[in-house]
Amino acid sequence: MKMLVVKFWAMLCVVTSWQTMGMETMASSLGKGQRVTSVTELPDGRGFIADLEVIEQTTLYGPDINELRITARIEGQYRVHIQILDRSKPRWEIPVFLVPRNEPLAKGLKHNLELPEQQLIKLTYTTNPFGFAVVRIANDEVLFNSTPSATFSLNDDASHSFNSMVFKDQYLEISTHLPSSATLFGLGERTQPHGLPLVKGKTYSLWATDLGSTTLDVDLYGVYPYYMDVRDGGLTHGVLLLNSNGMDVEYGGDFLTWRVIGGTFDFYFFAGPTPLNVVDQFTELVGRPAPMPYWSFGFHQCKWGYRNVTELKHVVKNFKKAHIPLDTIWNDIDYMQNYLDFTTDSERYPEDELKDFIEDLHDNGQHYVLILDPGISMAYNNYSTFQRGLAEDIFLKDDQNENYLGQVWPGPVYFPDFLNPKGKAWWGNEIAEFHRKVPFDGLWIDMNEVSNFCNGTRCKFNGVVYLDHNECYVECEKPTSQWSDPPYKMIRQGAYDNIGDKTIAMNVKHYNGTLEYNSHNLYGLSEAIATNEALKATRKKRPFVLSRSTFLGSGAHTAHWTGDNAATFKDLEYSITSILNSGIVGIPMVGADICGFAGNATEELCNRWIQLGAFYPFSRSHNIIGATPQEPYVWPQVAATARSALGMRYRLLPYYYSLMFEAHNRGTPIARPLFFSFPEDTNALSISKQFMLGSGLMVTPVTLPDVTMVNGYFPKGTWYSLFDYKSKVESKGERVDVAAPSDTINVHIHEGTVLPIQEEASTSAQVKKTPFTLVVAFPAANRSGYAIGKLFVDNGDDIDMVIRKGRSTFARFIAQQSAERGILTSKVTSGGYANQEGLTIKTVVILGANSAPTGIELSGEPVSSSVSSTFDASVPSLTISGLSLSVGDEFQLQWTTELHLSG
Repeated sequence: MKMLVVKFWAMLCVVTSWQTMGMETMASSLGKGQRVTSVTELPDGRGFIADLEVIEQTTLYGPDINELRITARIEGQYRVHIQILDRSKPRWEIPVFLVPRNEPLAKGLKHNLELPEQQLIKLTYTTNPFGFAVVRIANDEVLFNSTPSATFSLNDDASHSFNSMVFKDQYLEISTHLPSSATLFGLGERTQPHGLPLVKGKTYSLWATDLGSTTLDVDLYGVYPYYMDVRDGGLTHGVLLLNSNGMDVEYGGDFLTWRVIGGTFDFYFFAGPTPLNVVDQFTELVGRPAPMPYWSFGFHQCKWGYRNVTELKHVVKNFKKAHIPLDTIWNDIDYMQNYLDFTTDSERYPEDELKDFIEDLHDNGQHYVLILDPGISMAYNNYSTFQRGLAEDIFLKDDQNENYLGQVWPGPVYFPDFLNPKGKAWWGNEIAEFHRKVPFDGLWIDMNEVSNFCNGTRCKFNGVVYLDHNECYVECEKPTSQWSDPPYKMIRQGAYDNIGDKTIAMNVKHYNGTLEYNSHNLYGLSEAIATNEALKATRKKRPFVLSRSTFLGSGAHTAHWTGDNAATFKDLEYSITSILNSGIVGIPMVGADICGFAGNATEELCNRWIQLGAFYPFSRSHNIIGATPQEPYVWPQVAATARSALGMRYRLLPYYYSLMFEAHNRGTPIARPLFFSFPEDTNALSISKQFMLGSGLMVTPVTLPDVTMVNGYFPKGTWYSLFDYKSKVESKGERVDVAAPSDTINVHIHEGTVLPIQEEASTSAQVKKTPFTLVVAFPAANRSGYAIGKLFVDNGDDIDMVIRKGRSTFARFIAQQSAERGILTSKVTSGGYANQEGLTIKTVVILGANSAPTGIELSGEPVSSSVSSTFDASVPSLTISGLSLSVGDEFQLQWTTELHLSG
């Protein structure tokens, strides 16, 4: 093939084929694809624009759009952007105010383009029929190949022939070849019983749907048209289709096919080459995860069915009596008057009593979060929230330009339009007004797929409100438009029959005429953005938002939970995969309802679930109205386990919070799949019942009843039990049985880690005042090595989470050990905050220590007599106590040892 190579300063290149391939494509009722008619290089020399025309018109799923345009652009070091659209008229694209397209930051660019290793990706394309391939230059590995012929064998094992690209008004199709070595992750939110990797032979639908997470292998609340591809050797890349329309993605094993019902092809390719690199590059584009307040990493308690303020007080009191940590108490829809947003029930939750209760919480260093649903009742003339919304004209419109009527918990409702600037302003005003009455600390936005108890359009209300009805009682016409019944039917096995069922009708219009058909999957994101901005403006503090429905970029505005699960061991197990999936798509603050939402939890289930849930990034117990109470103090065994597991979580708060800082800056998940830390370990790719917290801790929970042993996979190295240090696993990369009595969860710290922890306490506010311990983990086998760790501290409530003089402190810890000595060094940025707060390190624990020290020095001088050391040969470990090292000051702690190999 004759090729012209164009090199760019960004260390990427485009390879342009000027020779028609003349390949035979597979006969198809969807046609023969497109041919290139012209090519123009971009003025900055970083890409090109090509015009395409259809080779053969077809009618299946509608007529082809004949004139297309492709823009291919190199963006920074690691990113390629390819967009294909109708060149004759505009089509729906996701607004940048919802999902930004941030330019990549320069990261150590080198300008010597003669070095081939500096070029990371090249793009090739064929002209007749048109197809393109994205290739990693370092090893000529094809990352994406849409060329519709297996004879274009950039992948040696590509054997599947698929359709050429298809581009119609309501049907877009494109495919890529995949090698057998590819393992894929991502593509939407669903409960995956088969584990974390995507399953070959399955079709994954992406459509925001109010279905409980107890429903398996079906599109649920979150929509993420993005996947991560890990190949042999751990080389990883990401592929994003920035499109909000409904779609099916068929994973055929040696191919992947996207079938989309609207919009454009707007692809971004992220070169990696590690999983952490890919998440960094992906979140750089769509938005870094929002910083979460420090208190949100404490334990949260909720129930749908807390009848009144007295019951809330009772719950908080029982936590204290049982000595179980609690940071935040939540209210579901029970607090509302007739389920109306921004109201409180005058008898059960009178404003004054609720406000006094919240102020007492604040005095105790605790917090309060309440729920809001998007549906605004139109059935009460004295409902001021509705009247203000009506006056501002911020509700969605049906095809007759009337306010669209639906039904949820309050009965007949209108839905706010968060794409409308006036809608955002109205929402912010309502939040501010309500906060003056009820000083909540965070907001929980639910039912925002949007959920609707009815199907259809042009609904009518007969004037009678029936509360607690989750069956439709307003009268609706059956929709008949092309939007409610598109020519291509998504394969939504086990979900509702039509895309408009139990949600807003597809022909409903948002601001500027935007169709629900196009923007349906964006509703939860748009509400999260409005809510986040409102909380910032109202509280002047770092916002906490929890949203059920999410999209690409939602992590920049909200936390997430996995929705309506059930009180079963299977749901406990599935929660791990669901949480890891959220982290992969840039939503690190995520959790599942501990002990299960629906059904009655047993003592054994809740006991095991509180062990697991104590280590979710977002840790909350929640269950349904009418179910057996499952607060952790209900059962003595669960209470004891909660004290232990949550006690350790609270000790780990500085570690969680530092991981949040890392996530905010690099997109990295807090809870991560094992392969993120061990990308070259192919065994780690299939692990779905364990997870890493950052790079240093591994959680191996019990996911079955009636067991006291758990079989976990331990990647290579030494793993020390976090609870007692003495129990350890030295692994070559193998599965190991570890003891798991009913009161125990296995959490291990990996060699190479410096872990900052504090003391146990009842609230996160109390933890912040306690001294630090640094746990340094070296390999146990040779008792030498290297370990690193990080610590970020601030007041936990500033809107920004940045390194700022006087407002925060960031410390890096580097430890090294040899046969003769060990050294722990601290490097500090902006130490003033930690010094101002009097934050100190009192203890250092060295796991894998050589022997009792013959001397201990601090910055070259012997330590004072108040410092003591204890050596435990059974681990082996060395504990240095009585220190008073300021977190805000740099230091070097050195211990001299004598290595006794026989010991």
